Amino acid sequence: MDVKKVVYYMATKEDVDHVARRVYGMLEKSLQLEELDILVDGKPVMRYIDKNHYIYDFVRTDKVVCHDYRRYLPVMMERFSDYDVAGLITWHEGENAPDGILSVHTTGDVETGNFGKANPRFMHNILIALEKYRKMENLDDFFVTTEATHWSGIVYGDIGPEAILEYEIPIMDIEIGSSEDSWSNENAVRALAMSLLEIFSDDNLQLKNILCAGGTHFERGFSGEIFNTWEGQGFGISHVIPNQWLVSGEYENESGRDKLKECVASIEGGIQGIAMHDGLKGAYKQQLRNLGEELGIPVFKHQFLRKPEKIQWGS
Repeated sequence: MDVKKVVYYMATKEDVDHVARRVYGMLEKSLQLEELDILVDGKPVMRYIDKNHYIYDFVRTDKVVCHDYRRYLPVMMERFSDYDVAGLITWHEGENAPDGILSVHTTGDVETGNFGKANPRFMHNILIALEKYRKMENLDDFFVTTEATHWSGIVYGDIGPEAILEYEIPIMDIEIGSSEDSWSNENAVRALAMSLLEIFSDDNLQLKNILCAGGTHFERGFSGEIFNTWEGQGFGISHVIPNQWLVSGEYENESGRDKLKECVASIEGGIQGIAMHDGLKGAYKQQLRNLGEELGIPVFKHQFLRKPEKIQWGS
């Protein structure tokens, strides 16, 4: 039997994380959790096993793991490196951030070209689950969205972005944003909590994995199309590299080409297409076209995500 395993990291110490403590509390009330003999920050790791014998481990921490990565990385490597996927449950905020969001993003530092492992199938499953529970919880003022690939350790941590590569399993941030009203919304907390248990629930669509490039941090040109399906197929979303970091990372140069290759190499199953935002400057579009030609895959404007059946996916 193929026993799948996921580990979720949650900063549950009071007044540390606006979302994680609430999500864990919801799970604790809803599930029969088993206490393991693994301690992190003095708290036992808790386990749930579903009817398929899939394993869900919940690691409660005093800090958000990427905010003190130098301290948490050793235990992550020692105890949780043989899992299929990991999730960091946290909050989102920002001066220009949209409110009423359930968001997911992969880990990486686009500027330096350090991209964490990404699994489009698991990200697809989480996004589908979030949308399902958003509707079930009547969260009409919320929407499900992807974010640009990033790593908060750059802002909060004392360790370089190359540390992202040391933890070699796919990890995603799964968040509620971006205000106190959203973080404390019980229905949103429940929607996120229940979605965590469906990361292995497959809708059996054949996924076309795509790399998304250009646009803004919350690019609706990409995230607005993620639920499109056609002829038993759907999109496999993972890394999203926005315009600002393409520019600051000098992706128009030869080093940028190498970074793009590293990005693609980090995506499990590779990619079958590249969606580029129409607002990208010519030098970046050309880099993406060159990469597509080298990989033998289509490169297309983001508007084609609305009509995927017209994309010439190739063999």
